Amino acid sequence: MIALLHTGASVSAGQFTVHVSTVIGIIGLAALYERGARIETPRPAQRFCYYAALVTMFFALNGWLHDLSDYYLFSAHMVQHLLLAFAVAPLMIMGTPGGMLRPALALPVVGPLARWATTPIRCFAIFNVVVAGWHLPPMYNYALAHHDVHIVQHLMFLAASVLMWWPVLSPLPELPRLNYPGQMLYLFLLSIPMAIVAVYISYADGLLYPMYASAPRIWGITPMTDQLVGGLIMWIPGGFFFYTIISVVFFRWQQRGGVESRAGAQVDWYDNRGRATGDRRRTMDNAGDGRLATSEPGVQTTRRRSPT
Repeated sequence: MIALLHTGASVSAGQFTVHVSTVIGIIGLAALYERGARIETPRPAQRFCYYAALVTMFFALNGWLHDLSDYYLFSAHMVQHLLLAFAVAPLMIMGTPGGMLRPALALPVVGPLARWATTPIRCFAIFNVVVAGWHLPPMYNYALAHHDVHIVQHLMFLAASVLMWWPVLSPLPELPRLNYPGQMLYLFLLSIPMAIVAVYISYADGLLYPMYASAPRIWGITPMTDQLVGGLIMWIPGGFFFYTIISVVFFRWQQRGGVESRAGAQVDWYDNRGRATGDRRRTMDNAGDGRLATSEPGVQTTRRRSPT
């Protein structure tokens, strides 16, 4: 049975609770994507990534995982957060063509704010402050007790995770990725603050999140064991994921001939006519101020005039 409204704390194979707020949000994101597709048509692989992100978001924020995480197990909540950070956010970026986002950069506020927020140092800081802040017991317990605050928590996780992945997956040369060595260093450094938070949770002497102590026991897991497992989920799979992506970046770097320029790490998607946009060479300008030049019309600071 599928319930369209949240009806209480129960987990069974025959009951899958669906929350209206998440459905509205996911439909809204899909509508924005299809509107953006009128500006630049996404490739099939991009469309698949984006809608895979939305499907993952739906199952992370509804149904069995949601009920387990909200009412029974802290460890399930950590699985939910990892899905938002390590699956939903990168898939959304990978699924979004740069042309969809480019018109927004021309807006008076959006462009400067995006350039400010997507620098690697700020992406790193914002993500880790959000993750660490929301796992402080007062903040975490308050979010569990107030559903509206819990929604804000998840929105902040998702937004911070998109920023976190931006220096590695950016689809816009105007807001460029780090070069490959920079990406590997950035990903390695990202694993450290999360590990510190995980150690704090795993080795705490007492129960940090008391709401789970009053919850019915699932599978005989004690609250302290649940807390330990939750911290380990954040620590080990979370760290392993970063190291896996570091390996992927390294092999991609080697496939590109060990190029160390920032321009060499930018997007290399293929458009619908089968031409590699990356082959329309994007290069750093001679001043080295981080702007990219390209022969692709309408994309960057150096443009080729269209024939008239």
